[in-house]
Amino acid sequence: MPGNISRPGESATDRVLAVLSAFDDRRRALALTELAARAELPLSTTHRLAAALVRGGALVRRADGTYVIGRLIWDLGLLAPVQTGLRQAAEPFLHDLYGATLATVHLAVRDGDEVLYLDRLAGHASVPVVSRVGSRLPLHATGVGKVLLAHAPEEVRGRVLAALPRITPFTITRPALLREQLSRVRRDGYATTVEEMTLGACSVAVPIRRSGEVVAALGIVVPRLARDRRRLATALQVAAQGISRTLDGGGR
Repeated sequence: MPGNISRPGESATDRVLAVLSAFDDRRRALALTELAARAELPLSTTHRLAAALVRGGALVRRADGTYVIGRLIWDLGLLAPVQTGLRQAAEPFLHDLYGATLATVHLAVRDGDEVLYLDRLAGHASVPVVSRVGSRLPLHATGVGKVLLAHAPEEVRGRVLAALPRITPFTITRPALLREQLSRVRRDGYATTVEEMTLGACSVAVPIRRSGEVVAALGIVVPRLARDRRRLATALQVAAQGISRTLDGGGR
């Protein structure tokens, strides 16, 4: 739809949401013209809405004129029940894992057909890690993503398996092979990746359950797995069980 035509019946709230939804993990800073084009709104309307959102703290206008998401959106996002309960329950266990391994630790949930990172403690080792808190990455190429995909509804697996983009030379792009891996994840209780999202980075991840249902994944990123795979999986499983007990009201 051309950017200079308003959608019929569109409310002010719809337009504000269109502006905010123009941002994503690959487009964190947008010039006004880009913002208008992605929101599919007239430039004058976008300018007026962006100015109001800047005044309210939902957007920030940087010195170069581009707009980025403001602190207000982040603060509100932290109030979402899916994030608040999980992050609070998981926080001490993430710190325990980090203290024991000094490696990057992740807490993530499935958001549609992607993995959404709720929390991250950055490790000391020089391992390339592309995830950030609030970022979304492919389910099929990340450890936490494979865990969540393994326990996702079949229609989600079908959609993801129908399109498996190659991110590195080691990304699994054969649906049959990935299905086999997901079966092993459900059987063994953990997933692994070897340089499938980023060269030089491997991961192990396990499910977190609430009332028996998988609601999140806990993962760790290391330079190599070698003989540490089982040890890391066990440490993650112990932490995940603790988080699950906390979510179910049992405490630590």
